[in-house]
Amino acid sequence: MSETITRDQYDAVLLDLDGVITDTASIHAACWKQMFDEYLQKRAMQRGEAFLPFDPATDYRLYVDGKPRFDGVRDFLTSRGIQLPEGSPHDPPEAETVGGLGNRKNDLVNKIIEDAGVEPYEGSVKLLHQLRHQGFKIAVVTSSQNCAAVLRAAKLDAFFDMRVDGNTILAEHLAGKPAPDTFLMAAKLLGVQPSRAVVIEDALSGVEAGSSGNFGLVIGVARKGNADELRRHGAHLVVNDLGELAVLGGTAR
Repeated sequence: MSETITRDQYDAVLLDLDGVITDTASIHAACWKQMFDEYLQKRAMQRGEAFLPFDPATDYRLYVDGKPRFDGVRDFLTSRGIQLPEGSPHDPPEAETVGGLGNRKNDLVNKIIEDAGVEPYEGSVKLLHQLRHQGFKIAVVTSSQNCAAVLRAAKLDAFFDMRVDGNTILAEHLAGKPAPDTFLMAAKLLGVQPSRAVVIEDALSGVEAGSSGNFGLVIGVARKGNADELRRHGAHLVVNDLGELAVLGGTAR
């Protein structure tokens, strides 16, 4: 399949944030590890059990990557046979609830963004310029509730016509990825049919969402060397970096 996005075929491009536009997936993985390891270590000591740390490669990819924060907490804990009270999204970070652990991780992410800033991928910035030049509608679709802060820090917020993020998921009671709801919401807000939209994702849950939503083209970004895995989960096309993609104009329908 050609590594091009053409204006004849598509009207909009919907991009995930972390690991696709900005180099923040590694920050999230590190913060998930720090938060879960502190919790698991404390739990193991209290129960006299062996401490099995969070694996930032396997556990991150399978249970939390691309998902809404509290879904990630819940799914990882379930993989370890641990059930915590739900609590609420407003729980303090010290609470031993799904809400508390999720907010503890979020505080860690916000501190790193504040202290170190955010770097966008050069190839992604190039693609955004090409898409804007050819008249595509562009949306960012992410489970992150830090989306606005990250885009501001990366100086990319002006590129996007629409933002569907973790705050939208909560406000609109949407199912997070791998359900297609967030991408379908973005297409609806942009006024385009899913068949005329491109989804770009690096998370397995994200390419599954694009595939199940019947989007015209689902592009996986294999930042983790997992091209085959992305294809198995629904990517039509896989690249290592968005700089490999070309954008062609044409007569839009």
